[in-house]
Amino acid sequence: MTVLVGYATAHGSTRSIAERIGTLLAERGFQVDVRSMAEVDDAGSYEAFVLGSAIHDRTWLPEAFAFLDRERAVLARRPVWLFSVGMPAALRGPWRNFGAKEEGLVGDELRDKVRARDHRLFSGIFRREHTSVVGHLLFRGLGCRYGDYRDWERIDAWASTIEVRPGFQERGSPDPRPARPSTAAPAHHGRPITRH
Repeated sequence: MTVLVGYATAHGSTRSIAERIGTLLAERGFQVDVRSMAEVDDAGSYEAFVLGSAIHDRTWLPEAFAFLDRERAVLARRPVWLFSVGMPAALRGPWRNFGAKEEGLVGDELRDKVRARDHRLFSGIFRREHTSVVGHLLFRGLGCRYGDYRDWERIDAWASTIEVRPGFQERGSPDPRPARPSTAAPAHHGRPITRH
C-alpha cells in the first residue's frame, strides 16, 4: 500500500508532524512518501492519502487547496485522512474553547473539497518571528504564549487509527490493481521514504 503523506507548511510544524506520521505508517508496513503537496506530480500513483496544512486566517494554505482542487477526481476514489496545524493549545482563558470552533470551521470548508475519513486539528510551534507586529500585540493581549505545542502522543494516537484494508479497491473500479509489496524501511530504522 503506497501512501502519500502530503503537507503544506508555513514555518515547519506541519512538515515535522507529517514526517512523524509517515514514520509511524512506515513502521506498520506501508510504503510511504512524505512530501510537499506542491511537489506532487502524479497523485494517481498513490493508493491512500494523509494530507495536512498549516492554518492561516482559519483556512488551509493556498497550495494545499490547489492540490485538493487539482486532484479532486483522484481523491474521490481513494481513502483520505486530513489534519490541520494551528495554535489552539497556545490560547488561554476564555479563548481556550476557540480551538474546537476552529476545527469545526476548517473541517466544514474541507468537506466541500474532499470526502475524508477523518480530520484532526493539532497545535504546532508558534514563535514571535512567525507573526507581524500587530499579530504579536494581539496574541499577547489575548494572554497567549509562544512555544512548541506539538502533542506527539496525540499525533501518534491519531496516526495509529489510519488503516487501509488489504486489497483496497478504488470506488467504481471493477478491476482493482493488485496490492504492491511494501518496500518500507524496517521498524528499527524509523524513517519513511521522504522526498523534499
